[in-house]
Amino acid sequence: MRKALVTGSALQPLSGVRILVGRARHQAGALSAELRKLGATVMEIPFIEIRNPRSFGPLDSALKNLKNYDWLILTSANGVEAMWKRISKLRLSQRLPDGLLVAAIGPATKKAIEKHGTGVDVVPKEYVAESVVRSLRRRVNGKRVLLVRARIARDVIPRELRKAGARVDVVEAYETVVPESSRRRLNGAVKNPRLRPHVVTFTSSSTVRNFVELLGGSGAAQRAVRAVHGRDTNASVIQLASIGPVTSLTLRELGLKADIAARQYTIPGLVDAIVKNVIRQPATR
Repeated sequence: MRKALVTGSALQPLSGVRILVGRARHQAGALSAELRKLGATVMEIPFIEIRNPRSFGPLDSALKNLKNYDWLILTSANGVEAMWKRISKLRLSQRLPDGLLVAAIGPATKKAIEKHGTGVDVVPKEYVAESVVRSLRRRVNGKRVLLVRARIARDVIPRELRKAGARVDVVEAYETVVPESSRRRLNGAVKNPRLRPHVVTFTSSSTVRNFVELLGGSGAAQRAVRAVHGRDTNASVIQLASIGPVTSLTLRELGLKADIAARQYTIPGLVDAIVKNVIRQPATR
């Protein structure tokens, strides 16, 4: 790993580092706050926007029949909030049925579930779909499983749990879309030497894909990151910071790479990785 070039106070290890946070607007605060505490200059330009699914029909039907399921799997805090918002809208009990076991993909999802007074039975050791499967594979044969997630998501969990003998229903609680209002701001930031970030953070595959789309495609994103704009080949290279292996894989698939990768797939893990691995650039005049 590349080590940070340490300058300034040990309490402000990110002093002088410009970091672009691309989380959805309502989620950016936690990551931004941690980075600012460490001295970073933070810019927030959302790469994703959370919207309702095209139809609530499948989700509503599943929520009305929760007593028929043995397992509920939630893979994001967005899914948790969307699900309980719908429970409230339908005037259903906020308390999940007795006997329904709950699995959360990671600590942030677990915390969001517990806010609604519900305990979590399983949190995998690694916060990725494959680890969810490993945690549940031997416990779901002959069981009914409800997976609540975004409209576009990897099919690892339903595919592998069905192989393990589970009956899996997949319902959409929300969808992520490209926020068009971010297109001009993002392009302006990467091309302006005074605004150009030293680091861009990615907290999901959706943030990667939408970042690339907002910049005009893979080729344009590669050029933006490498600072090749006409004859300007001396501007700083932007480092890309990934929260986990799936996000890093999406970067590679789109011709980019994770210069910084969290070892623990959480917001604190991402912040820690940035502190340890950021390469400081000369100040822009």
